[in-house]
Amino acid sequence: MHRAVRLLARSRRLVRPLGSASAPGLGGAPVLPLRVPHAAGMASQTSFRIEFDTFGELKVPNDKYYGAQTVRSTMNFKIGGMTERMPIPVIKAFGILKRAAAEVNQDYGLDSKLASAIMKAADEVAEGKLNDHFPLVVWQTGSGTQTNMNVNEVISNRAIEMLGGELGSKKPVHPNDHVNKSQSSNDTFPTAMHIAAALEVHEVLLPGLQKLHDALEAKSQEFAEVIKIGRTHTQDAVPLTLGQEFSGYVQQVKYAVARIRAAMPRIYELAAGGTAVGTGLNTRIGFAEKVAAKVAALTGLPFVTAPNKFEALAAHDALVELSGAMNTTACSLMKIANDIRFLGSGPRSGLGELILPENEPGSSIMPGKVNPTQCEALTMVAAQVMGNHVAVTVGGSNGHFELNVFKPMMIKNVLHSARLLGDACVSFTENCVVGIQANTERINKLMSESLMLVTALNPHIGYDKAAKIAKTAHKNGSTLKATAIELGYLTAEQFDEWVKPKDMLGPK
Repeated sequence: MHRAVRLLARSRRLVRPLGSASAPGLGGAPVLPLRVPHAAGMASQTSFRIEFDTFGELKVPNDKYYGAQTVRSTMNFKIGGMTERMPIPVIKAFGILKRAAAEVNQDYGLDSKLASAIMKAADEVAEGKLNDHFPLVVWQTGSGTQTNMNVNEVISNRAIEMLGGELGSKKPVHPNDHVNKSQSSNDTFPTAMHIAAALEVHEVLLPGLQKLHDALEAKSQEFAEVIKIGRTHTQDAVPLTLGQEFSGYVQQVKYAVARIRAAMPRIYELAAGGTAVGTGLNTRIGFAEKVAAKVAALTGLPFVTAPNKFEALAAHDALVELSGAMNTTACSLMKIANDIRFLGSGPRSGLGELILPENEPGSSIMPGKVNPTQCEALTMVAAQVMGNHVAVTVGGSNGHFELNVFKPMMIKNVLHSARLLGDACVSFTENCVVGIQANTERINKLMSESLMLVTALNPHIGYDKAAKIAKTAHKNGSTLKATAIELGYLTAEQFDEWVKPKDMLGPK
């Protein structure tokens, strides 16, 4: 019956008039009778064409390349609006995948003319030229089927346009039979997830972390000779150099990079070729390996076919692992940013050991106030990444039988974390770290007043006597040296010989 209706609609080339019984289009808005465009070239934004899916006919805006299934998804999932749309990196990754699949399908017999048009259209998707044609939100089917079909429809219609056909006709390029050939949403979406995640890690996250690492390392070397008091439990401890303190931050970021790199081999494994449940139904022998090789060539990253497609479809442990590495990174950055803002607290009533760059006014009521805003931004990003990881963890733990159906939510959060961390590291580096100065006057004052320098006396007079000196000096508000002499535990000369901060910076 639907086929007869389609033929009738095409023969008349007319959209049903206002008030007809046809299903509503995007948003359900009525439209005036308009002609469906023929051949290449898009119609005005006020016109529609009739397209069909297995549920019936729908009005599709003529200025869009997507089709009926995309429109139906916008009707069924009105959740969150534009801010909740499928991340563009996923769409671009789909473009890469569909191009690779078309090239491989051509090797297996797909008409070269159709394959060429599909590849060209897929390239436009991968290059971001068709972003306006992907309106679907993350909150849809958990397999990402609607987004896979959104991509299939856009590539199909764009290819049809290139070949001089009629938009929505599915001829000569069919979204399922040709663009989605040898594929299922169940293997294409996780493949796009891994491509998108890998690209975001290499293009944004790792460069950002490396930039921060290098800047912190430069500061560690710059501050190598600045001796300051250490703090444990937020209380005074024994001395170290400011360079040694910063070296801890350097190592944390170095490990963050290593953890993320260690997670990538599983991200490089692609599910393509598993189709519906992992068996590879409706593919050809060698299809999976060839697609992975094509994706690797297109991206310059070492993608391979997943050794077990059942795992690749039903579980997304690789994304949980990557998110976990980013969660650990967030913990590191939270510590680093907090240390730096507390060490820079003041300027007169705080610790004041660091002088942080002054980037903007800090208060709408307190004149002259400047705040550690880059530290605040980085710690907020860290908190968001920790929250993202909770969602990814829940999603990853809910793969039921042969398919995990939390895919869109998981990749949204993984990409969000990678982008935020990478961008925040660059911002923190450029607007804070490179401009940090040591306030040596304040550092020297605090160190000279610290009671924990008494630790250097332990080997000479014992722990108990050294503790008595520290507690008495604190109670009386006197110096360690004066108290030690008053208690008769040592001479002034002995104190000066044994208590030297520069000799307390490492093993003897």
